[in-house]
Amino acid sequence: MINREWHLLSRPVGWPKPEDFALVETEIPQPGEGQVLVRNEYLSVDPYMRGRMSAAKSYAEPYELGRPMQGGAVGEVVASEAEGIAVGDHVLHFGGWREYAAVNARSAVKVDPAAAPLPAYLGVLGMTGLTAYAGLLRTASFKEGDAVFVSGAAGAVGGQVGQIARLKGASRVIGSAGSAEKVRLLTEEYGFDAAFNYKSGPVAEQLRAAAPDGVDVYFDNVGGEHLEAAIGSLKLGGRIAICGMISVYNNTEPAPGPRNLARLIQTRGRIEGFLVGDHYDLQPEFVREVGAWVRSGELKYRETFVEGIENTLEAFLGVLRGDNTGKMIVKL
Repeated sequence: MINREWHLLSRPVGWPKPEDFALVETEIPQPGEGQVLVRNEYLSVDPYMRGRMSAAKSYAEPYELGRPMQGGAVGEVVASEAEGIAVGDHVLHFGGWREYAAVNARSAVKVDPAAAPLPAYLGVLGMTGLTAYAGLLRTASFKEGDAVFVSGAAGAVGGQVGQIARLKGASRVIGSAGSAEKVRLLTEEYGFDAAFNYKSGPVAEQLRAAAPDGVDVYFDNVGGEHLEAAIGSLKLGGRIAICGMISVYNNTEPAPGPRNLARLIQTRGRIEGFLVGDHYDLQPEFVREVGAWVRSGELKYRETFVEGIENTLEAFLGVLRGDNTGKMIVKL
Protein backbone atom coordinates (compact mmCIF):
# COMPACT_ATOMS: atom_id res chain seq x y z
CA MET A 1 0.00 0.00 0.00
CA ILE A 2 1.41 3.35 -1.10
CA ASN A 3 0.73 6.78 0.34
CA ARG A 4 1.37 9.88 -1.78
CA GLU A 5 2.19 13.19 -0.14
CA TRP A 6 3.41 16.61 -1.27
CA HIS A 7 6.79 17.82 0.01
CA LEU A 8 8.28 21.31 -0.18
CA LEU A 9 11.77 21.00 -1.74
CA SER A 10 12.80 24.66 -1.83
CA ARG A 11 11.34 27.94 -0.61
CA PRO A 12 9.67 29.79 -3.50
CA VAL A 13 10.90 33.23 -4.53
CA GLY A 14 8.04 35.13 -6.09
CA TRP A 15 5.45 32.85 -7.61
CA PRO A 16 5.81 29.21 -6.53
CA LYS A 17 7.15 26.94 -9.29
CA PRO A 18 6.50 23.23 -9.79
CA GLU A 19 10.17 22.44 -9.16
CA ASP A 20 9.78 23.81 -5.60
CA PHE A 21 7.62 20.77 -4.80
CA ALA A 22 7.54 17.00 -5.21
CA LEU A 23 4.80 14.39 -4.98
CA VAL A 24 6.51 11.63 -2.97
CA GLU A 25 5.50 8.00 -2.51
CA THR A 26 5.83 6.65 1.04
CA GLU A 27 4.48 3.78 3.07
CA ILE A 28 1.09 4.31 4.69
CA PRO A 29 1.82 5.30 8.30
CA GLN A 30 0.58 3.31 11.27
CA PRO A 31 -1.19 5.14 14.08
CA GLY A 32 0.56 5.27 17.42
CA GLU A 33 -1.06 5.42 20.83
CA GLY A 34 -3.70 8.15 20.89
CA GLN A 35 -3.68 8.48 17.12
CA VAL A 36 -6.00 7.62 14.24
CA LEU A 37 -5.18 6.82 10.63
CA VAL A 38 -7.30 8.82 8.22
CA ARG A 39 -7.86 8.15 4.54
CA ASN A 40 -8.33 11.67 3.29
CA GLU A 41 -11.28 12.31 1.00
CA TYR A 42 -11.08 16.10 0.59
CA LEU A 43 -8.17 18.53 0.99
CA SER A 44 -8.23 22.28 1.48
CA VAL A 45 -5.84 24.65 -0.28
CA ASP A 46 -5.78 28.22 1.03
CA PRO A 47 -3.90 31.49 0.43
CA TYR A 48 -2.26 31.45 3.88
CA MET A 49 -0.25 28.40 2.82
CA ARG A 50 1.92 30.65 0.66
CA GLY A 51 3.26 32.31 3.81
CA ARG A 52 4.19 28.96 5.35
CA MET A 53 6.36 28.20 2.32
CA SER A 54 8.64 31.07 3.36
CA ALA A 55 11.20 30.88 6.16
CA ALA A 56 10.18 34.32 7.41
CA LYS A 57 8.89 34.48 10.98
CA SER A 58 5.12 34.52 11.04
CA TYR A 59 2.14 33.40 13.10
CA ALA A 60 2.58 29.78 11.90
CA GLU A 61 5.68 27.64 11.65
CA PRO A 62 7.14 27.43 8.13
CA TYR A 63 6.72 24.18 6.25
CA GLU A 64 9.80 22.00 6.69
CA LEU A 65 11.83 21.28 3.57
CA GLY A 66 11.68 17.66 2.49
CA ARG A 67 8.70 16.98 4.72
CA PRO A 68 4.97 16.68 3.95
CA MET A 69 3.09 19.96 3.99
CA GLN A 70 0.00 20.48 6.13
CA GLY A 71 -3.48 21.80 5.63
CA GLY A 72 -7.10 21.18 6.37
CA ALA A 73 -8.49 17.80 5.36
CA VAL A 74 -11.51 15.63 6.03
CA GLY A 75 -11.63 11.87 5.68
CA GLU A 76 -12.58 8.47 7.06
CA VAL A 77 -10.83 6.81 9.97
CA VAL A 78 -9.45 3.45 8.81
CA ALA A 79 -7.49 2.54 11.95
CA SER A 80 -7.71 3.85 15.50
CA GLU A 81 -5.56 3.67 18.60
CA ALA A 82 -7.58 6.34 20.39
CA GLU A 83 -10.64 6.34 22.60
CA GLY A 84 -13.67 8.17 21.33
CA ILE A 85 -12.91 7.86 17.60
CA ALA A 86 -13.72 4.59 15.86
CA VAL A 87 -13.01 3.08 12.48
CA GLY A 88 -15.62 4.43 10.08
CA ASP A 89 -15.91 7.83 11.77
CA HIS A 90 -15.19 10.93 9.69
CA VAL A 91 -12.86 13.60 11.07
CA LEU A 92 -11.61 17.07 10.25
CA HIS A 93 -7.87 17.52 10.82
CA PHE A 94 -4.76 19.28 9.50
CA GLY A 95 -2.87 16.39 7.91
CA GLY A 96 -3.65 17.49 4.38
CA TRP A 97 -1.53 17.48 1.20
CA ARG A 98 -1.47 13.65 1.41
CA GLU A 99 -3.67 10.63 0.89
CA TYR A 100 -3.29 9.05 4.35
CA ALA A 101 -2.46 10.81 7.61
CA ALA A 102 -1.77 9.54 11.13
CA VAL A 103 -3.03 12.31 13.40
CA ASN A 104 -3.40 12.81 17.13
CA ALA A 105 -7.01 12.22 18.09
CA ARG A 106 -6.95 15.33 20.30
CA SER A 107 -6.43 17.50 17.21
CA ALA A 108 -9.09 15.76 15.12
CA VAL A 109 -12.75 16.77 15.19
CA LYS A 110 -15.49 14.27 14.40
CA VAL A 111 -17.89 15.48 11.70
CA ASP A 112 -21.21 14.08 10.57
CA PRO A 113 -21.60 13.50 6.81
CA ALA A 114 -25.36 13.14 7.36
CA ALA A 115 -25.60 16.67 8.80
CA ALA A 116 -23.68 18.38 5.97
CA PRO A 117 -21.63 17.30 2.94
CA LEU A 118 -18.04 16.57 3.93
CA PRO A 119 -16.52 19.41 1.82
CA ALA A 120 -18.65 21.93 3.74
CA TYR A 121 -16.54 21.26 6.84
CA LEU A 122 -13.54 22.70 4.97
CA GLY A 123 -15.41 25.79 3.81
CA VAL A 124 -18.76 27.26 4.72
CA LEU A 125 -18.93 25.41 8.07
CA GLY A 126 -15.17 25.21 8.57
CA MET A 127 -12.19 27.49 9.09
CA THR A 128 -13.02 29.80 6.20
CA GLY A 129 -16.58 30.25 7.42
CA LEU A 130 -15.46 31.01 10.97
CA THR A 131 -12.92 33.46 9.54
CA ALA A 132 -15.72 35.36 7.83
CA TYR A 133 -17.94 35.28 10.90
CA ALA A 134 -15.33 36.35 13.45
CA GLY A 135 -13.68 38.93 11.21
CA LEU A 136 -16.90 40.72 10.39
CA LEU A 137 -18.76 40.50 13.67
CA ARG A 138 -15.92 40.76 16.18
CA THR A 139 -12.87 42.37 14.54
CA ALA A 140 -14.82 44.81 12.35
CA SER A 141 -17.48 45.31 15.07
CA PHE A 142 -20.26 45.13 12.48
CA LYS A 143 -23.58 46.60 13.51
CA GLU A 144 -26.96 46.75 11.84
CA GLY A 145 -27.15 49.53 9.27
CA ASP A 146 -23.45 49.47 8.36
CA ALA A 147 -22.39 49.77 4.73
CA VAL A 148 -19.87 46.98 4.05
CA PHE A 149 -17.25 46.57 1.32
CA VAL A 150 -15.61 43.16 0.78
CA SER A 151 -12.65 42.54 -1.53
CA GLY A 152 -12.12 39.12 -3.07
CA ALA A 153 -15.84 38.73 -2.52
CA ALA A 154 -16.31 35.68 -4.73
CA GLY A 155 -13.79 33.71 -2.69
CA ALA A 156 -14.60 31.32 0.15
CA VAL A 157 -14.28 33.93 2.91
CA GLY A 158 -15.44 37.02 1.04
CA GLY A 159 -18.68 35.56 -0.26
CA GLN A 160 -19.67 34.51 3.24
CA VAL A 161 -18.74 37.88 4.75
CA GLY A 162 -21.06 39.74 2.39
CA GLN A 163 -23.96 37.38 2.99
CA ILE A 164 -23.58 37.46 6.77
CA ALA A 165 -23.56 41.26 6.61
CA ARG A 166 -26.74 41.21 4.54
CA LEU A 167 -28.46 38.74 6.87
CA LYS A 168 -27.43 40.84 9.88
CA GLY A 169 -29.01 44.00 8.46
CA ALA A 170 -26.32 45.86 6.52
CA SER A 171 -27.61 48.96 4.76
CA ARG A 172 -25.49 48.19 1.70
CA VAL A 173 -23.07 45.41 0.73
CA ILE A 174 -20.48 45.97 -2.02
CA GLY A 175 -18.02 43.43 -3.35
CA SER A 176 -15.11 43.29 -5.77
CA ALA A 177 -14.18 40.29 -7.88
CA GLY A 178 -11.97 39.45 -10.84
CA SER A 179 -14.44 38.63 -13.62
CA ALA A 180 -17.84 39.61 -14.95
CA GLU A 181 -19.13 36.12 -14.11
CA LYS A 182 -18.08 36.48 -10.47
CA VAL A 183 -19.64 39.95 -10.29
CA ARG A 184 -22.95 38.48 -11.45
CA LEU A 185 -22.67 35.75 -8.82
CA LEU A 186 -22.32 38.37 -6.09
CA THR A 187 -25.38 40.39 -7.10
CA GLU A 188 -27.66 37.70 -8.53
CA GLU A 189 -27.04 34.81 -6.13
CA TYR A 190 -25.34 36.13 -3.00
CA GLY A 191 -27.53 39.24 -2.69
CA PHE A 192 -24.84 41.93 -2.75
CA ASP A 193 -26.28 45.36 -3.51
CA ALA A 194 -23.43 46.22 -5.86
CA ALA A 195 -20.27 44.62 -7.20
CA PHE A 196 -17.52 45.48 -9.66
CA ASN A 197 -14.68 43.86 -11.57
CA TYR A 198 -11.47 45.31 -10.16
CA LYS A 199 -9.73 44.59 -13.47
CA SER A 200 -12.06 46.97 -15.31
CA GLY A 201 -10.70 50.21 -13.87
CA PRO A 202 -9.29 51.95 -10.79
CA VAL A 203 -10.71 50.40 -7.64
CA ALA A 204 -11.18 53.78 -5.93
CA GLU A 205 -13.35 55.09 -8.76
CA GLN A 206 -15.46 51.95 -8.93
CA LEU A 207 -15.90 51.87 -5.16
CA ARG A 208 -17.03 55.51 -5.05
CA ALA A 209 -19.59 54.76 -7.76
CA ALA A 210 -20.86 51.69 -5.88
CA ALA A 211 -20.86 53.38 -2.46
CA PRO A 212 -21.22 57.13 -3.03
CA ASP A 213 -21.92 57.72 0.68
CA GLY A 214 -18.86 55.74 1.77
CA VAL A 215 -18.47 52.53 3.80
CA ASP A 216 -18.52 51.78 7.52
CA VAL A 217 -16.71 48.43 7.25
CA TYR A 218 -14.08 47.12 4.87
CA PHE A 219 -13.18 43.42 5.00
CA ASP A 220 -9.80 43.09 3.31
CA ASN A 221 -8.75 39.91 1.55
CA VAL A 222 -6.59 41.61 -1.09
CA GLY A 223 -4.58 44.58 0.22
CA GLY A 224 -2.76 46.96 -2.11
CA GLU A 225 -4.97 49.17 -4.25
CA HIS A 226 -8.11 47.84 -2.58
CA LEU A 227 -6.96 48.87 0.89
CA GLU A 228 -6.07 52.37 -0.25
CA ALA A 229 -9.43 52.74 -1.97
CA ALA A 230 -11.29 51.58 1.14
CA ILE A 231 -9.45 54.05 3.36
CA GLY A 232 -10.46 56.76 0.91
CA SER A 233 -14.14 55.76 1.19
CA LEU A 234 -14.20 55.17 4.94
CA LYS A 235 -16.93 56.95 6.87
CA LEU A 236 -16.60 58.50 10.31
CA GLY A 237 -15.74 55.77 12.79
CA GLY A 238 -15.15 53.24 10.04
CA ARG A 239 -13.46 49.89 10.70
CA ILE A 240 -11.16 47.82 8.51
CA ALA A 241 -10.54 44.13 9.26
CA ILE A 242 -7.41 42.76 7.62
CA CYS A 243 -7.92 39.08 6.85
CA GLY A 244 -5.48 38.61 3.96
CA MET A 245 -3.50 40.48 1.32
CA ILE A 246 -3.30 38.03 -1.55
CA SER A 247 -2.21 40.73 -3.99
CA VAL A 248 1.22 40.95 -2.31
CA TYR A 249 1.91 37.33 -1.29
CA ASN A 250 4.23 36.65 -4.21
CA ASN A 251 6.01 40.02 -4.27
CA THR A 252 9.79 39.87 -4.14
CA GLU A 253 10.03 43.47 -2.91
CA PRO A 254 7.99 45.09 -0.12
CA ALA A 255 4.72 46.48 -1.43
CA PRO A 256 4.18 50.23 -0.97
CA GLY A 257 1.80 51.08 1.83
CA PRO A 258 -1.42 53.03 1.35
CA ARG A 259 -0.66 56.65 0.57
CA ASN A 260 -3.71 58.04 2.35
CA LEU A 261 -3.32 56.79 5.92
CA ALA A 262 -3.79 60.37 7.16
CA ARG A 263 -7.46 59.95 6.33
CA LEU A 264 -7.75 57.69 9.38
CA ILE A 265 -7.21 60.80 11.49
CA GLN A 266 -10.11 62.55 9.80
CA THR A 267 -12.44 59.58 10.05
CA ARG A 268 -11.19 58.27 13.42
CA GLY A 269 -10.96 55.03 11.52
CA ARG A 270 -9.49 51.79 12.77
CA ILE A 271 -7.48 49.07 11.00
CA GLU A 272 -7.04 45.73 12.75
CA GLY A 273 -5.58 42.45 11.60
CA PHE A 274 -6.88 39.14 12.91
CA LEU A 275 -6.33 35.39 12.85
CA VAL A 276 -9.16 32.91 13.02
CA GLY A 277 -7.22 30.90 15.62
CA ASP A 278 -7.85 33.66 18.16
CA HIS A 279 -11.61 33.27 17.86
CA TYR A 280 -12.40 29.58 18.28
CA ASP A 281 -14.56 30.50 21.27
CA LEU A 282 -17.12 31.63 18.69
CA GLN A 283 -17.27 28.16 17.12
CA PRO A 284 -20.51 26.94 18.80
CA GLU A 285 -22.32 30.20 18.03
CA PHE A 286 -20.98 30.18 14.47
CA VAL A 287 -22.05 26.60 13.75
CA ARG A 288 -25.50 27.20 15.24
CA GLU A 289 -26.22 30.44 13.37
CA VAL A 290 -24.50 29.80 10.05
CA GLY A 291 -25.57 26.16 9.98
CA ALA A 292 -29.20 27.29 10.23
CA TRP A 293 -28.72 29.77 7.35
CA VAL A 294 -27.15 27.07 5.20
CA ARG A 295 -29.95 24.60 5.90
CA SER A 296 -32.62 27.20 5.16
CA GLY A 297 -30.93 28.29 1.94
CA GLU A 298 -30.54 31.88 3.18
CA LEU A 299 -26.75 31.62 2.91
CA LYS A 300 -25.45 30.23 -0.36
CA TYR A 301 -21.97 29.00 -1.12
CA ARG A 302 -19.92 27.75 -4.03
CA GLU A 303 -17.10 25.23 -4.19
CA THR A 304 -14.52 24.66 -6.91
CA PHE A 305 -13.29 21.06 -7.08
CA VAL A 306 -10.03 19.73 -8.50
CA GLU A 307 -9.71 15.94 -8.60
CA GLY A 308 -6.68 13.89 -7.65
CA ILE A 309 -3.80 14.21 -5.18
CA GLU A 310 -1.51 14.81 -8.16
CA ASN A 311 -3.36 18.05 -8.90
CA THR A 312 -3.17 19.54 -5.40
CA LEU A 313 -0.34 21.91 -6.28
CA GLU A 314 -2.16 23.17 -9.36
CA ALA A 315 -5.27 23.74 -7.23
CA PHE A 316 -3.21 25.82 -4.79
CA LEU A 317 -1.68 27.88 -7.60
CA GLY A 318 -5.20 28.36 -8.93
CA VAL A 319 -6.21 29.97 -5.64
CA LEU A 320 -3.34 32.45 -5.96
CA ARG A 321 -4.46 33.23 -9.53
CA GLY A 322 -8.09 33.61 -8.49
CA ASP A 323 -9.29 30.68 -10.59
CA ASN A 324 -11.72 29.48 -7.92
CA THR A 325 -15.24 30.59 -7.18
CA GLY A 326 -15.88 29.98 -3.50
CA LYS A 327 -13.82 27.38 -1.68
CA MET A 328 -11.11 25.52 -3.60
CA ILE A 329 -11.18 21.83 -2.63
CA VAL A 330 -9.19 18.84 -3.85
CA LYS A 331 -11.24 15.65 -4.10
CA LEU A 332 -9.21 12.47 -3.71
